[in-house]
Amino acid sequence: MSEIQAPSPCATTRVMLIDDHPLVRDGLRARLEAVPGLAVVAEAGNAEEALAAAARQNIDLALMDINMRGTNGIELTAQFHARHPEIAVLILSMHDKGEYVMQSIQAGARGYVLKDAPSQDIVQAIETVKSGGIYYSAALARQLTQPLPERDLLTLREREVLKHIANGESNKQIARELDLSVRTVETHRLNIKRKLNIDGQAELIKFAVESLRLEGKI
Repeated sequence: MSEIQAPSPCATTRVMLIDDHPLVRDGLRARLEAVPGLAVVAEAGNAEEALAAAARQNIDLALMDINMRGTNGIELTAQFHARHPEIAVLILSMHDKGEYVMQSIQAGARGYVLKDAPSQDIVQAIETVKSGGIYYSAALARQLTQPLPERDLLTLREREVLKHIANGESNKQIARELDLSVRTVETHRLNIKRKLNIDGQAELIKFAVESLRLEGKI
């Protein structure tokens, strides 16, 4: 984890960057520090570093990626919402699917902007979220008005587990691949079956395989 020098007195919004790719954080920091009124005061590459920084520093807004090994951005958003509700969370992701936006907002995020958005859009998102509003990229507007398919009732982590189930992996194998405990994987399996009203293991595997086919991944 890298700590950034304290902002100048004129800075009004103190930002933490949360992304497991240092080069991505470097690029974001360069884009944001060129904007008057914004100061990047902390960086984190995983959930543990992010929560430690949030407990130690005065942070107004967390700019967070979704894809991170271990605890993903949506799960971490929920933890931030529970432990540090004073910190606004803005998701910055490459994923443009409406279900990710909805899951993020449900977890407590106040906005969702795409990584390839122009700098002015990211700045506008920060300003909107910091002032108490909710912001999402215009490119997502149409998707958010469409009803979700049944499989999209699942959280991001549950969808990841589902993909591994479709590949015939055991709970132990899935736990190793996703850096989770076996008990956590078992809980995700139970939640998937409950949400989708699935009874047996064979029906769960069948649904998992069909979901991957629908997404064009098999």
